[in-house]
Amino acid sequence: MSLEVRPRKVKRVAWAAAILLVVLFTVVGLLLGRSDTGVIFRVSDQVAMIVLGVLMAGGILLLTRPRVRASSEGVEVRNVLTSHSFKWTDVLAVSFPDGASWARLELPDDEYVSVMAVQAADREHAVAAVRALRSLHRAASRPDAEDDAGEEQAHEVVPGADGDGGHR
Repeated sequence: MSLEVRPRKVKRVAWAAAILLVVLFTVVGLLLGRSDTGVIFRVSDQVAMIVLGVLMAGGILLLTRPRVRASSEGVEVRNVLTSHSFKWTDVLAVSFPDGASWARLELPDDEYVSVMAVQAADREHAVAAVRALRSLHRAASRPDAEDDAGEEQAHEVVPGADGDGGHR
């Protein structure tokens, strides 16, 4: 089984905001040349305003970059600026702490990696993604899959799954 997850809601919002910024900065840039204030705006100023809008839109579109790919072998997490790959044997658990904005992979030595592709704002999509990731992790961690796996079962958390705050 293979899995790829990307955020849904932030993708729509980021694209709408990026388009709005480009349109807004283009209109402002084009209107700069027509000013009765005595300030002289040149064509280079107008172009700079439009380019600034495009650059800001590109920055916002970085929020659409997060992705998680998982298979029976391991998991690859790509966040806004960083990417990480792990074998399932290196991952202790897949968790979604109460109040968190996104899921995370629990690693040894109290470390973790945020999985920004699985966001609380996506609600049921996020719950399904966490369950699928946990299923892949559980399958890879079975005693018959690995000799040393299964020594310790991790604490699982699903946001709002039931009335006990999501703890299982």
